[in-house]
Amino acid sequence: MIRILVIYDIQNDRCRTKVCDVCLDYGLDRQQYSVFSGLLKKRQAHALQKELLVHAGETGYVVLVPISSDDWDKRIEIGRPLHVS
Repeated sequence: MIRILVIYDIQNDRCRTKVCDVCLDYGLDRQQYSVFSGLLKKRQAHALQKELLVHAGETGYVVLVPISSDDWDKRIEIGRPLHVS
């Protein structure tokens, strides 16, 4: 399993909503409005990448960042997490 951080900037509402839905479908947790993270198998991460490519649209920008468990455990959180449904 690998931890994936997904960050996106998408102007088109429909595309942005679809990207959000795909992230939630893969069981990722929303960290901020345009940031998700979660643990995926390598095969799932590859499939996620393919789906996001389709839904990002012509002008959308999506970044997938694999993060090691050690690095994730060293993260520093400041403030309150965003609770979005």
